[in-house]
Amino acid sequence: MRARMAAAVWAGWAALTGIVTAAGAAFLALGLFAATQVAEQPVLFDAYLWRVVRFTLLQAGLSTILSILPAIVLARALTRRQRFPGRTALLRLLALPLALPALVVVLGIVQVWGQSGWANAVLKAAGFETGFNIYGLTGILIAHVFFNASLATRLLLSHLDRIPAENWRLASQLGMQPWSIFRLIEWPVLRAGLPGAASLVFLLCIASFTVVLTLGGGPKATTIEVAIYQALRFDFDPARAVLLALLQLSLCAGLIVLGGRFSGSMIATKSVYGWNIRPDVSSLWGRLADFAIIGVSALLLLLPLTAVVAGALSAPFAKLLGEPVFWRAVMTSVIIASVAAISCLVLTWCMLAGLRTLRSGQSRRVATVFTNLSMASASLILVLPPVVLGTGWFILLRPVTDVFAVAPGLVIMINTLMALPFAMRILQPAVTSASDSHERLCASLGMSGWHRFRLIDWPVLRAPLGLAFAFAMALSIGDLGAIALFGSEDFTTLPLLMFQRMGSYRMDEAAGLALLLLVFCLGLIYGAEGLARPRQVPGEAVQ
Repeated sequence: MRARMAAAVWAGWAALTGIVTAAGAAFLALGLFAATQVAEQPVLFDAYLWRVVRFTLLQAGLSTILSILPAIVLARALTRRQRFPGRTALLRLLALPLALPALVVVLGIVQVWGQSGWANAVLKAAGFETGFNIYGLTGILIAHVFFNASLATRLLLSHLDRIPAENWRLASQLGMQPWSIFRLIEWPVLRAGLPGAASLVFLLCIASFTVVLTLGGGPKATTIEVAIYQALRFDFDPARAVLLALLQLSLCAGLIVLGGRFSGSMIATKSVYGWNIRPDVSSLWGRLADFAIIGVSALLLLLPLTAVVAGALSAPFAKLLGEPVFWRAVMTSVIIASVAAISCLVLTWCMLAGLRTLRSGQSRRVATVFTNLSMASASLILVLPPVVLGTGWFILLRPVTDVFAVAPGLVIMINTLMALPFAMRILQPAVTSASDSHERLCASLGMSGWHRFRLIDWPVLRAPLGLAFAFAMALSIGDLGAIALFGSEDFTTLPLLMFQRMGSYRMDEAAGLALLLLVFCLGLIYGAEGLARPRQVPGEAVQ
């Protein structure tokens, strides 16, 4: 029994060490290269570099503002309208952009808002001539708002839903008007959650790669991530790539520190009422405004996905299915995504099993340290985005081997680390809840290791494990960042093949590939949710 418990702790520390080593080696390579070469070339600090930094901050700032403002409006509307047909489906739709391949969404956005897209077609039919160009800052902002406004809405909605029903009962008794309700009840809760949501959105926009690569439209709309990719793949200028990677790392780390410093929390006690009786839900104009907001938001979320499906109706599937490169890309994508998802689950489970063992023993201080280190290591990918991580390993391996010969292993490692924050967020509450319920029983029966997992853990954690696997696999199979850096003619995935077809203006074939990716990712996510529905336990829901 003690030997098995010690093995679980050692496995947890081994997983933690492996994650830190993978990220730390890349960081060390970047630092050493900068110390030896970048300092000797001050010409690297030129106007181009600062223009890239300025545009990165500009697009991230504008994207954050344009994502947070509508998120506040939509979150308040959804909080006021707790029951209406389709509310559950809309909440699922808000979670969908996180799991969709960015390239698929970009293609849908081009088909809706592009020069020959649906929006311009409607305007021309109405007699309006537009010079709207989807490529450049405008397209980047539209795509970032699509991805991040839904994420911010879910984050802010989780804060608003924690307001006790007693607050609304008191507001009804006092006859509070809508503005007073917002100022005195809702705004303090939103103010506590806004810094964290805004910093996360800003961080994701700074680290955005696929959106900027496809919609940037030229040197004037280039971010640090894309500049790193260009420096390595086109200019083969490792010194500039390292300098840009260090700038990216500094920005991301500073944002995480600032986000944690300014984020607040608001304690809300459990309500004795099961329904929030708000005084501002009965107004006819209020209902019309809320449902207009909800309807427009749902329409804007559905339009790009509908455009992808509609565009794929004329795709030459027979030609695609007859190409050997297509089947190689499919096999490569499935293998890489499967291995990355399994590796992600193994690392996450080892850390959580080690943490559970430490918590059940007497090492409370060690358990606290291990918890903090595990959560921090799982979030390393937020500080070291895939392109930055890939740059570090490129610099590290270039003197000793052919980097492109070991590209599959590097892509799997990067995709594994990229999925860790999501897997940890899904599994950690479920494992903690299951441990609190069954730890004493397992200890009294002397159950541990495989027998405990098969008889106790698996029936309870089957659903969250499936959901974590589905998210990890969907993120990996739709990733373009790592494969764009290390891909080649002999090593191609579906997103890279789709990007190549878009670059050669074979949009019908790209639409067909986009539909296949969309169906696969949706099948993974909704299949996992179906698995979770009948056996869901408290704490499994992903906020």
